[in-house]
Amino acid sequence: MTKLVIVESPAKARTISGYLGSDYDVEASIGHIRDLPQPSELPANMKKGPYGRFAVDIDNGFEPYYVVAPDKKKKVADLRKRLKEADELLLATDEDREGEAIAWHLLEVLKPKVPVKRMVFHEITPEAIARALENPRELDDKLVDAQESRRILDRLVGYEVSPLLWRKVAAGLSAGRVQSVATRLVVQRERERMAFVAASYWDVAATFRKADATATGSGEEFDARLTALDGQRLATGRDFTDKGELTTKSSHDGVRVLDQEAAQAVADAVAGSQAVVSSLDTKPYSRRPAPPFTTSTLQQEASRKLRMSARDSMRTAQALYENGYITYMRTDSTALSEQALHAARSQIREMYGSSYVPEKPRRYATQAKGAQEAHEAIRPAGDHFRTPDQVRGQLSGAQFALYELIWKRTVASQMADAVGQTASVRLAVTLGGAAGAEQAEFAASGTVITFRGFLAAYEESRDAKRYEDGKKDTESRLPELAVGEQVPVTAAQADGHETQPPPRYTEASLVKKMEDLGIGRPSTYASTIATISDRGYVDHRGQALIPTWTAFSVVRLLEENLPELVDFGFTADMESELDRIAAGEEEGTAYLERFWRGNSERPGLEKQVAGLGDIDAKAINSIALGDGVVLRVGKYGPYIQETGPDGEELRHVSVPEGIAPDEMNEQKARELLEGAGGANGRELGTDPATGHTIVVKSGRFGPYITELIPEGEVTLTPTGRPSKKAPTPRTASLFKTMTAESVTLDEALRLLTLPRVVGVVDGEEITARNGRYGPYISKGKDTRSLTSEEQIFTITQDEALALLAQPKARRGTTAAKPLRELGVDPATGSPVVLKDGRFGPYVTDGTTNASLRRGDDPSTITPDRAYDLLAERRAKGPAPKRKTTSKKTTSKKAAGTKKSAGTKRAAATTKASGTKSSAGRGSSSKTSTAKKRTEK
Repeated sequence: MTKLVIVESPAKARTISGYLGSDYDVEASIGHIRDLPQPSELPANMKKGPYGRFAVDIDNGFEPYYVVAPDKKKKVADLRKRLKEADELLLATDEDREGEAIAWHLLEVLKPKVPVKRMVFHEITPEAIARALENPRELDDKLVDAQESRRILDRLVGYEVSPLLWRKVAAGLSAGRVQSVATRLVVQRERERMAFVAASYWDVAATFRKADATATGSGEEFDARLTALDGQRLATGRDFTDKGELTTKSSHDGVRVLDQEAAQAVADAVAGSQAVVSSLDTKPYSRRPAPPFTTSTLQQEASRKLRMSARDSMRTAQALYENGYITYMRTDSTALSEQALHAARSQIREMYGSSYVPEKPRRYATQAKGAQEAHEAIRPAGDHFRTPDQVRGQLSGAQFALYELIWKRTVASQMADAVGQTASVRLAVTLGGAAGAEQAEFAASGTVITFRGFLAAYEESRDAKRYEDGKKDTESRLPELAVGEQVPVTAAQADGHETQPPPRYTEASLVKKMEDLGIGRPSTYASTIATISDRGYVDHRGQALIPTWTAFSVVRLLEENLPELVDFGFTADMESELDRIAAGEEEGTAYLERFWRGNSERPGLEKQVAGLGDIDAKAINSIALGDGVVLRVGKYGPYIQETGPDGEELRHVSVPEGIAPDEMNEQKARELLEGAGGANGRELGTDPATGHTIVVKSGRFGPYITELIPEGEVTLTPTGRPSKKAPTPRTASLFKTMTAESVTLDEALRLLTLPRVVGVVDGEEITARNGRYGPYISKGKDTRSLTSEEQIFTITQDEALALLAQPKARRGTTAAKPLRELGVDPATGSPVVLKDGRFGPYVTDGTTNASLRRGDDPSTITPDRAYDLLAERRAKGPAPKRKTTSKKTTSKKAAGTKKSAGTKRAAATTKASGTKSSAGRGSSSKTSTAKKRTEK
């Protein structure tokens, strides 16, 4: 008897297969096997029907039309073949909404005639797989309904709003239900930074010495800061608004703002004087460990500690889960199972001692808005945790770092509190009228950790704060002091400060903000951030997320015309509705109907989009910077435009890349306009050969040289006749050693001669030129890089031939040696190697090649990851041949292509009796939603 087990990924299949016997055939679907098609991909007889707009029939219960993806047809055929040879089907996809939907789609397509069981587990270990086999369950229709509703909802939003962006902002943009809100958060923060006005304030830092009564005047030193003059508190950064003014409360409380002159006067008066301890406060200190990781907190901490993007951390966690190292990585729960609690406490006792184990296990409650407690927290897999040292040689660098982080966090969460004492001291110094005050008050505090507790294993990182309160996480110590004791001041200096704008979001802080607002789901944050990056809505500067000017236009359009779609509360409510569907409290069809058509309280998306009217694209894409100066987002990127009193354009200049929105103001705009002479450029002189004026201009990709061709001038064709096309001006980018302000006419004319013909060999020209990636020479399709830009003008024919005879540094003319050997592919038995190709690094088994994805590091890629990439590439089949004719063909599909529109969702199993399931046979049955589904 053979049992077919279907999971999502090849890595998961390999791991599970190792735990099951020869009676089990474990196969991977490689993700989803079908989805909603593009309307253009619908059969010809359906394009003008009810499915033609969204591939969803919005007038018939939002019935979707699903198709098997072209690259999955071979995989589906293979699964059908294997199912015919099996006596039972086990659907072992992940136990979340998406995994449940994948299982349902498999049932709908495969239509099994054998018993079916739904097999679920949170970790891939022998014990967990055995427990899952003993406790199968039915397919959860409510989870499927929630996931389908989400997919249809995203299709409705995307297909209605994205075309609006194409018409009013730029082609190729997209608007998503969650990505638009995430983009708005980043844009809002940048707007706050643009409106920010810095305020200056001063204080005094002094060093004090506790005298040593048993020695010769030496003693322990400590630092303190000036906090008050004559009892009047001094201003800190928290006392100022973003407009650089004191807050209303601070003004009412009489907070004093110290300037440089007064601060220096206080410092001079304090230095060398005696201070008196006016108060001393000592309190016990206790700190609890952070809870185990959820999806969100793992992404945040991996970003802070490991500098991993959300996408990379989730991809690495996926590999760890599929290979049996950690539990399921998509979870909102901070709970640990009883087995995990026992494993953690036993390991703490073994490694740190009994004093580090609290009397009772710690149990954490999830605080995230709309959290789903479907799984336990992310932790090391198994009933006994493997330590980092035990897995060090089994994992890649990134995988080991993430596993170690998860292990430390899990173990620390069950360790004893860190305890100690905090001491705060205030010291009074007599000024004698300096800065108009008689007495200065300094303050210092310190924490002494007497028992490190969980800190021996792990300490949580934090996002950068706008205001530092002077407290440090590291241990600091104050000397023993007594009230009334005199302490000499050994040094004092005036310190100037400026208030700082709100910090930009990082991936970690954006994930935290979205979770706090209840926007999206932690499992989608990585793809959301990746999407807004790939769509050109945000750029990365180090860890910071900087919105592009395109993002400003998109957010403004949505705020002014479709405000609900970027409203934080409304988006969070949408997630709550999907949770209600997953809990069976509402049907997906009812919610989609309300969202699309609206009700008495609010209009639906259909009416909102239809009632937009004429949107002023120019206004949407404009940001006023000052009197007559506007930044506009144009077809070829952002540019600065200066207009006259009647609105006529005086000049314009492109905004160079690399200037963040908060760095752009009227002054910077005018500098750009003046720097290269605006749209007309800075005139360098006249080309004696052509009589054309040569100018230097500022472009999107930097300054460049061009010529001004007089109006009406024509060029001649090779036959000597006047050309109907307008002459094209010559252009050339400046060398890196040149600037728009200093480039001369001679240098400009020299640049306009490029590309330079170095020589002619075998009827082919050898040319030297400057390219996107630097200077190079070429002969036909063969190219070689040059060492400097100046070499473009000096290299000889013999030197060029000698350079061309050498192998390329990166892409040799002969087969390059493999970068790494990655073992034998279990699917083909062929050795797999990593190579560097024309389009970047790839893995190959000699027959199949698979490019590395974004986020795959060639230096750390694991054999399992390579095998997965090759399996996915093989599943897609051979690349389709390019069509050589544009002749249209008539679709051969008959009206019967659409299979039974009345097909309902299939029930996966019947209810289990005891530990064995009396499984159903995948036949169609009526469900609570009673939605009709079309399929292909």
